[in-house]
Amino acid sequence: MKKILTLIISISMLISCSNNDDNITSELNIRLSNVSQYDFQNIVVNTSTGNTAFENISPQEMTSYKTFKTAYRYAYVKLEIDGETYTLQPSDYVGETPLKKGNYTYQIDANDSQEQYEKLTLTLIKE
Repeated sequence: MKKILTLIISISMLISCSNNDDNITSELNIRLSNVSQYDFQNIVVNTSTGNTAFENISPQEMTSYKTFKTAYRYAYVKLEIDGETYTLQPSDYVGETPLKKGNYTYQIDANDSQEQYEKLTLTLIKE
């Protein structure tokens, strides 16, 4: 009787264990994180497959995920801070490996520069 009870408990435990991993996704999803002290407005991101508009982001906030066909560890980003436009402009993606399907965050920071192409930095975070 003891062996049967042990067998039933063991089988129940095995059945209750699942192989479900909520972090696995069949799409390439990217969100933005504002780690600066500035409000980001009118945000456009291009990962090489066309422009994607994101909602405005307050300091230390994140957007919701958007799905992309292709993306890399960096991207074209254009946004406004206090009515001024700033741009992060990659030269190209030659030699870069496309990101695998999954969830990522482009963490964007802004320094004190007033130069259009020198204010923004982007860091890729794998979720």
